[in-house]
Amino acid sequence: MSKSNSGDMSAVAKTAADISESVKESRLVEKIRKYKTYIISIAIALGVGILGGIITSLGMPEFTQLDQPPLSPPPFIFPIVWTILYVLMGIGAARIYIKSGKKLSKELLIYAVQLFFNFFWTVFFFGFGAYLFSFIWIVALWGLVLAMIIGFYKKDKISGLIQIPYLLWLTFAAYLNLGIYLLNR
Repeated sequence: MSKSNSGDMSAVAKTAADISESVKESRLVEKIRKYKTYIISIAIALGVGILGGIITSLGMPEFTQLDQPPLSPPPFIFPIVWTILYVLMGIGAARIYIKSGKKLSKELLIYAVQLFFNFFWTVFFFGFGAYLFSFIWIVALWGLVLAMIIGFYKKDKISGLIQIPYLLWLTFAAYLNLGIYLLNR
């Protein structure tokens, strides 16, 4: 093999190595962006939960004095369950955002509206003690979450399925809300 062929092969090998390194770097950058999307999405959902938790804690002295319906869980269960649900909401929203080409979609708009309803249910229930209005509000929230699940599922099955525990918990929360209203009129 002549020196010029050897040099050409060396240049080709160097170019191939450069391309390979560039591909690895772009994959790394893409993974970082993907994880960043998940982190931001989960942080937004948990942020709504934290704000709601602050309002809840302010209303707890009055709440603990209320007659509770059968099957009411101990108070420490609520923050555990809600934290898990908010993380699942954030994961689902991140997956939809990624699948939507990082654009806001109809599904994400419904997600945002249900987060708004979720937060304000806490305000109405724990902040104002408006138990009947809160029940009507949670029924509307339930419908929004069902619409969100359907939309998420059509775009990404996993995103839809991981919201089902949220809908089930909302169903239970609606029962508790109605029970508190009926027992404490």
